[in-house]
Amino acid sequence: MPKTSDTLWDIAKAEVERRENIADDGDGTEVWEKSIFFMGNKNGGKTTIILRCLDRDEIPKPTLALEYTFGRRAKGHNTPKDIAHFWELGSGTSLLDLIHIPITTNSFVPSFFYRTFAIVLVLDLSKPNELWLTMENLLRVTRSHVDKLVTKLGKTNPKAATEIKQRQRSNMQKDHPVRFFYKYDIFHEFDSEIKKMICKTLRFVAHYYGFTTKSDALLKARGLINHLAFGFDRSKSLSVDQNKPLFIPAGMDSLSQIGPPPASDSDIGKLHAQTPVDLWKKVFEKTFPPKNISDLKDVKDTAQDPQYAEYEVDAMRAQKNQRKYKQSIILSWNSGKCLK
Repeated sequence: MPKTSDTLWDIAKAEVERRENIADDGDGTEVWEKSIFFMGNKNGGKTTIILRCLDRDEIPKPTLALEYTFGRRAKGHNTPKDIAHFWELGSGTSLLDLIHIPITTNSFVPSFFYRTFAIVLVLDLSKPNELWLTMENLLRVTRSHVDKLVTKLGKTNPKAATEIKQRQRSNMQKDHPVRFFYKYDIFHEFDSEIKKMICKTLRFVAHYYGFTTKSDALLKARGLINHLAFGFDRSKSLSVDQNKPLFIPAGMDSLSQIGPPPASDSDIGKLHAQTPVDLWKKVFEKTFPPKNISDLKDVKDTAQDPQYAEYEVDAMRAQKNQRKYKQSIILSWNSGKCLK
């Protein structure tokens, strides 16, 4: 307990020492502080995965914008509890500007705890016409933001920036911090050729960027999130059958196993792609023409959503709207009178 005579500096110093003692309590126990950022299709199942991981028996509600929760879990008796921070970006690709809130230099720069940061990209395969555009926009903005953070960090702490880059390169061979999930309940009813197109495309993109491909079979999904959040052992199983949920850890797939894009040689020759990713994109979008980006934005007025109802706030809002309506009527009447 701080003494009344302690200065702010004394209290801060004591807190640093306390955290350092927690991080290494002498018996070799490590305390991890991990963050996981979920993003992807609207209504893709992000909230469901988080609730299942945290053993919360709740009915998932739509994510309004950016939501945060956390969990604690101990590896054994009389051991410090690891901390996991869960961030969830709602509304698909409509709120990309909010990505800078959960992803900061503090997210992955070592401090008092052993820190890691993972990104989980949740894609809804029941909406293949939105898949590529959603994936591309979210990855592009996230990657650009992370690159800027590392560049900025390199000016003030070159050692930390170098360590982050080295850790990223080494993780690519083991367990890359970005995962794909996708909804399987509707997808498994698709035609075989459609499933083949989607599965091969996901496998290529995941292999190209060094991701782990993971299905939405909730039991295995929970196991993988527990691995990311609390360091539990990760499943080493491998499944590449398009008629079953995919599970492909990073580094366990190959371009020879994936094969070429599912299109004829003559069709591929007409696409004039500049890069492998561009080729797969064009083949995929030929089968599933992308929706206009404006169609993916959430235009619903959340103030009218019953799940966010608050009597006092809604009553004041109704009064304000009524005053605005009366003012508009008076203005229109006065304008008409002046014209006469």
